[in-house]
Amino acid sequence: MRFRRFRAVAARWPWVLTGFTAAVATAAAAPIGEDGARHLLARTGYGPTAAEIRDYAPLERDAAVARVLGSARTKALTPPPPAMLAADPMRPPRETSGVEERRAFVQRQIRAGIELRGWWLSEMLATDSPITERMTLFWHNHFVSSQQKVRIARLMYRQNVTLRAHALGDFGALLHAIAKDPAMLVYLDGVQNRRAAPNENFAREVMELFTLGEGRYTERDVKEAARAFSGWSLERDTGTFVFRRALHDPGDKTILGRTGRFDGDAVLDLLLAQEATAELVVGKLWREFVSPDPDAGEVRRIAGEFRRSGYRIPVALSALLRSDRFWAEANRGVLIKSPVELVVGTLRSLEIEPADAAPFAIAAAGMGQNLLSPPNVRGWRGGEAWIDTNTLLARKQFVAQFARYEEMRKTPSRPERAAAGLATPDATCGMPPDAAADAAADAGMDAQGLRATPGPTGAPAVQSADAAKLRALRAARAVDRAFRELGFSPTRWIAALPGDTPADKRAAAQRVLLPISPAAGGTGAHDEADPLAFLRATLADPVYQLK
Repeated sequence: MRFRRFRAVAARWPWVLTGFTAAVATAAAAPIGEDGARHLLARTGYGPTAAEIRDYAPLERDAAVARVLGSARTKALTPPPPAMLAADPMRPPRETSGVEERRAFVQRQIRAGIELRGWWLSEMLATDSPITERMTLFWHNHFVSSQQKVRIARLMYRQNVTLRAHALGDFGALLHAIAKDPAMLVYLDGVQNRRAAPNENFAREVMELFTLGEGRYTERDVKEAARAFSGWSLERDTGTFVFRRALHDPGDKTILGRTGRFDGDAVLDLLLAQEATAELVVGKLWREFVSPDPDAGEVRRIAGEFRRSGYRIPVALSALLRSDRFWAEANRGVLIKSPVELVVGTLRSLEIEPADAAPFAIAAAGMGQNLLSPPNVRGWRGGEAWIDTNTLLARKQFVAQFARYEEMRKTPSRPERAAAGLATPDATCGMPPDAAADAAADAGMDAQGLRATPGPTGAPAVQSADAAKLRALRAARAVDRAFRELGFSPTRWIAALPGDTPADKRAAAQRVLLPISPAAGGTGAHDEADPLAFLRATLADPVYQLK
């Protein structure tokens, strides 16, 4: 209604529309400034540094977006754990294998999975292209699979490599690649799909979650598509895709109103030909980068550009990031950071390089985001779902640690405190016990398929409450040690920021850390004279949880 009124006014007085268009063009042509640079870098990365903000501030909008997207990588900068490149057979022990052999296999996969999580977090910290890792994580939560079911860490690593290779490339190529990805074939039971007994899991999810969305296909479409995907399998020892022709159904199939002797690749092309596919992807990108509530008209417009480009992902991203909606003041500080964004972003913005990133992956798991193990095929819901009583406490206590250890270095040691009858630091590293237990369990500390150690019959054993608490305590202590080894000093970090006075430096710190003005307004954290207290108050501000 408002838009129709605006058009009516513009028809009577054309200079109104001309002036509005000119104002938009002027805003797009002006330097984005430090606030704009922080907004762009925080949304497309994991937490900008003061130097990065200064570097982007003089750029105009289009140039800044082009620089972000132009940094895209197709390969990780960080070498993977050696186990991910091993050539030994991947086939799990058979059911007839001995208990010890099966237990050893499970424990190897658990250790490899923890190393893999730490490696990916290290890459997020070290990369010179944060947008690449943001999009790799985005696609991991779109094309969901989980080590809890896949079990073999090396397959999860290979899928991660595939997602990164296509993260900012061609969505159609990514869809085809992920449909034949061995981890996906295991996760959605593609290896069990054969002409005599079609398995519909992948066919259903590829329509509902990966392309069309709910309500845009029929049950018959799913059944017919499952026949088309039959025979797609993998070679168990090498973990590579293989087409087993004898298990494929070559007959006619009718899918989305089209009839033919379709195979799996042809079905994927049918799905890519639908307008709904581009709209679903662009809608998810909007919620990831712009705001929780996509504008339907803008989504259709950008989706049209996306399809006409041949599904080039940078085309959709560029249109979103250059849009007035992305840059609008009303859309700043409206998205909640995911646990991984909170963890990695804090480390990056404070310019901390941990020697071992695995404990920080455990910390993210304790806040509800266990890399490589989304909760179900729909992935992490995101948004307000990141926040509940336990996770909010874990998030607040995580960021509090960064100001904690400089203060602790000024306090007596553990033996001195014990001798004086003083309390020792919380062994759960500030995490509530339930969150610490979840972090330990989710990170694979007690897992068969990341859940439990196999019992004598091969079934998951029931873990005692005491054993679970012990594992949780070990995980929390690993995080605690990691924090102690950082050697981070709030005083030094703030002193290195630009500014002639302490007030200037505090203002610079808030420009780096907060997406909008602090909830305390012009008082509280902003007026703190002590750097340690100031950083603690800034990180504790509710606004710090937003982007």
